[in-house]
Amino acid sequence: MKNKTLLSLVIRWAILVIVLIAIYLPIALIVVYSFSEVRDLGGEYGSFSFNLYTKLFKNKELMQATANTLIIGLTSAFLATVLGTVSAIGIHYMTKMRKTVDTASQITVVNAEIVTAMGFYLLFIFMRDVLKISFNLGLGWLILAHTVITTPYVILSVSPRLKQLNPNLLEASMDLGASPMRSLITVMLPQLAGAMISGFALAFTLSLDDFVVTSINGGNTYTISTFVYNHIRRSGVLPEVRALSTIIFLVVLIVMIVVNVIKNRKLKSENK
Repeated sequence: MKNKTLLSLVIRWAILVIVLIAIYLPIALIVVYSFSEVRDLGGEYGSFSFNLYTKLFKNKELMQATANTLIIGLTSAFLATVLGTVSAIGIHYMTKMRKTVDTASQITVVNAEIVTAMGFYLLFIFMRDVLKISFNLGLGWLILAHTVITTPYVILSVSPRLKQLNPNLLEASMDLGASPMRSLITVMLPQLAGAMISGFALAFTLSLDDFVVTSINGGNTYTISTFVYNHIRRSGVLPEVRALSTIIFLVVLIVMIVVNVIKNRKLKSENK
């Protein structure tokens, strides 16, 4: 029996190690080669240097694409967090057609991204050519599109937290004299802060990672994903992208560590 348990434990750990290597080895290669100026990773490593990072900040096109990505990601994530939180609260307190509305709010989650992207593009054509609304594909349209496709993920993040709260919390606040808006801001939102932060992070990550919707609806506005794709088509992978990828990975890693540390401290303080 002990031998079987030990063998099972070894197999589980071996599978875990293999999975972790498969996930993080490509990222590790990017980080390692971000300190080398070689263009092709199959060649010699070359000398260790920070030249790619210097070139990165001198590349105006890539810096503009990065700025566009951050503007779209942060703005759409903020809007999605506001809309998603309010929607989740509304769905939670619905008495009729709750399941129908909840299901409808998740259509873009299960829908193929290419369908959503083409839907936004056709909507743009309809608004421009039929309704005669004068505007172009670009930053504003991408913010709108990313907000729509990320809002359901915020709803998914906030809804479980709502189910954990006292169902009479909102009514109790209004019985004590608070208006519905004040009850929402001073009572509900503080209880949902952790879920809202998680939803914001998820929405920002999805916006940062999006390619299909951005490439079809971006017009002449480039983000990191579309810039890299177009550069690969012309002349291969730009070495400076390795440095940018490393910076993004390290920033995300630091944020995740900080968020988890704060959550653990909060849980410890609540349990005391």
